[in-house]
Amino acid sequence: MSDTPVIGVLALQGDVREHLIALASADALARPIRRPEELAEVDGLVIPGGESTTMSKLAVLFGMLEPLRERVRAGMPVYGTCAGMILLADKILDPRSGQETVGGIDMIVRRNAFGRQNESFEAAVEVTGIDGGPVEGVFIRAPWVESVGAQAQVVAEHGGHIVAVRQGNALATSFHPELTGDHRVHALFVDMVRAVG
Repeated sequence: MSDTPVIGVLALQGDVREHLIALASADALARPIRRPEELAEVDGLVIPGGESTTMSKLAVLFGMLEPLRERVRAGMPVYGTCAGMILLADKILDPRSGQETVGGIDMIVRRNAFGRQNESFEAAVEVTGIDGGPVEGVFIRAPWVESVGAQAQVVAEHGGHIVAVRQGNALATSFHPELTGDHRVHALFVDMVRAVG
């Protein structure tokens, strides 16, 4: 891998374009990913926000769920925001019928924990591993993490709840840094991808 890693954004549903822009600004070659053969060509992957149940069903429909699980298990760096965090959880506290996850982080996540769409908010969040002060977190129908296993490291909390977790090459935030113009979380993830290369 060159100094410019190729990072995919799972483009089945959700805020794909914003992640592509944030990754490009963090010196990655970013591309949308919809098919298993495209997934095979990337060094890392972002699973964006959106609707986690819909995304899980589309991943099955597009034949992406098993290839995603295999790549994550094999150590491909992956970063999930909001719905992406839910998909990276080994367990969902209140799953919808038929909802599956990719897994990869030993955590239990509660969907829509911070409330409905009209209860969305922004907050400054201190994230371990990111210099330069807090990042602005945009919380939209955001989940939070109820608990983590021994391998998972809590990297941010808000209001007494876990909102960012890292485990090995996997990173997850319940907020949307791609909507703020502050690309430090994406830069951290790009560095994680480079470290594997």
